[in-house]
Amino acid sequence: MAGAYEKQIGDVIVEITFLDEDLHIKTINKGNAKFSYRHSIFQEKNWIIISAKIKLYKGNKEEISKKMEEYLSARRSKQPLNMPSAGSVFKREKDFFAAKIIEDCGLKGYNIGDAEVSSKHAGFIVNKGNATAKDILELINIVKQKVKDKFNKELEIEIRIIGEE
Repeated sequence: MAGAYEKQIGDVIVEITFLDEDLHIKTINKGNAKFSYRHSIFQEKNWIIISAKIKLYKGNKEEISKKMEEYLSARRSKQPLNMPSAGSVFKREKDFFAAKIIEDCGLKGYNIGDAEVSSKHAGFIVNKGNATAKDILELINIVKQKVKDKFNKELEIEIRIIGEE
């Protein structure tokens, strides 16, 4: 489930409409979605979300604007927002941060074709122009193996890979 800065989209969702495996349109409430860190029933069942009803809460406009700018500024300074990517590739684990140990393996800037471990944030794999799915998947596997070899830690991807290489 998408989230950042200790908040998740599931915090504001009320109901979700989705396409099930038999291509039927169904709706469930938040309680049946099994939301947790980077997880929901939609991954378990391979359901496709079509829409969601959300409930937002009133707040102080100036405080909200300030917080939004702080978050955006932090993202600009730490993440490769100027390059195409699928976002953060690996899950944050309880006992380590994926980006930190990837960086400690010396992998920032490491590339396969035009797929590259971001030199700005090692948790991102960016497309420098013409990266293929095969390049990206190969790079993910190399990163996982190097982290396993050096730190004996298993990286788990948080992106969903759909289709063929």
